[in-house]
Amino acid sequence: MGQVPPDGGAPSGAVVSEAQPHVSRETPSDGAKATPANVSRETTEKYHDTPIAAAAERASQVLTKGMAGRLPRPVEPRIITVANQKGGVGKTTTSVNIAAALALHGLGVLVIDLDPQGNASTALGIDHRDPEISSVYELLLGEITLAEAMQRSPAHERLFCVPATLDLAGAEIELVSMVARETRLRNAIDLETIRAHDIDYVIIDCPPSLGLLTVNAMVAAREVLIPIQCEYYALEGVGQLLSNIELVQAHLNKDLWVSTVLLTMYDGRTKLADQVADEVRRHFGDKVLTTVIPRSVKVSEAPGFGMTIIEYDPGSRGAMSYLDAGRELGMRASATRQEDGTA
Repeated sequence: MGQVPPDGGAPSGAVVSEAQPHVSRETPSDGAKATPANVSRETTEKYHDTPIAAAAERASQVLTKGMAGRLPRPVEPRIITVANQKGGVGKTTTSVNIAAALALHGLGVLVIDLDPQGNASTALGIDHRDPEISSVYELLLGEITLAEAMQRSPAHERLFCVPATLDLAGAEIELVSMVARETRLRNAIDLETIRAHDIDYVIIDCPPSLGLLTVNAMVAAREVLIPIQCEYYALEGVGQLLSNIELVQAHLNKDLWVSTVLLTMYDGRTKLADQVADEVRRHFGDKVLTTVIPRSVKVSEAPGFGMTIIEYDPGSRGAMSYLDAGRELGMRASATRQEDGTA
């Protein structure tokens, strides 16, 4: 059987034929005419199996308010750090699209952009290049409050962002000489503000490094979500990441744990992707989400338009996958910590 390409095309090796219109074998009664209902039914029968029609139907369901369903609200706001020191594995893409998926399911979500590149801010439609904008840089320095730093994303009424600006690039140097440098973000996340805005999830997008910004994110959070690209090199840095998480656990945040692993950029046409997925599932067990994120051009295009994939192309496989991943994450309990030795 041919494999399904990442963008939802026909399986390789499959023969694609046009859907044929339904032809009735019954002879119409005298005087019978084609009615709009008949035409509509015939048109539906002709096109309902085409990929474009299927995507359009999914998109209409996603964009209709309430059609995505609602997820249960956690007892306490869940603070999740999305971390992996390797670049290009989908940290920012995962952060913003999981956040958008949770918001679409009726939950309040705050994304804190700790990456100086500010890509998460861009994807959520926040102009982080505005010199007047309040950002996570001032928040870390204690110059503004969380309420002043939060910006509502145009993507959804329940989706907020603390944007990153280029000033954040020099923050690690400034933080070195500060008191409690590793806990600046934790101290800045005001739970009263979080509850006042009905925030259920705080998602922290980390830079591709294990410096002070990432340490601040891990100290502020209770959970770590690790996106792992389905390629060989993506596995090499995971061990070092887990070692750093253990150090943070031992010295700065004993409540931190790896709650979730998400496989990204999965290409079902290659055996390597399956081998990497099997290896990750063998090591992390049920911490790995059942949903995998396919490699998709649409997912890569969306940030260029200042959108998440769910807003940019809601009927695409990438959007559906992140919606499923968000739903799966939301259904997982976070109250009980799993002690199985993997962090």
